[in-house]
Amino acid sequence: MHVGLHALAMTAVAALAAGCTLTPPRAGGAGPQQAPRTVQNCNPDKAQWAVGKTNTEHNVSEARKKAGAYMVRVLRPGQAVTMEFNAERLNLEVDATGRIVAARCG
Repeated sequence: MHVGLHALAMTAVAALAAGCTLTPPRAGGAGPQQAPRTVQNCNPDKAQWAVGKTNTEHNVSEARKKAGAYMVRVLRPGQAVTMEFNAERLNLEVDATGRIVAARCG
């Protein structure tokens, strides 16, 4: 019985140690490095034209572009949302009929 437990323990140690090995670099190097993208701070004033408009893909996309936001989030009534602030995100609130009722950043 002790031999079986010892073998099981040694197998577990070997498996854990295998996870600590380094992966060799890929042939040809890491490839070209991409330049970091520029931060796009959202300006909600530039998206106010969308308030009262219908929540269409075109209106949402245009509001994001005009606000200078990197991303957009459409918030529907009663929808659960995360509360972290993201200066690059435009939030468009819509009502039950699909009309945009507010545009703010975060």
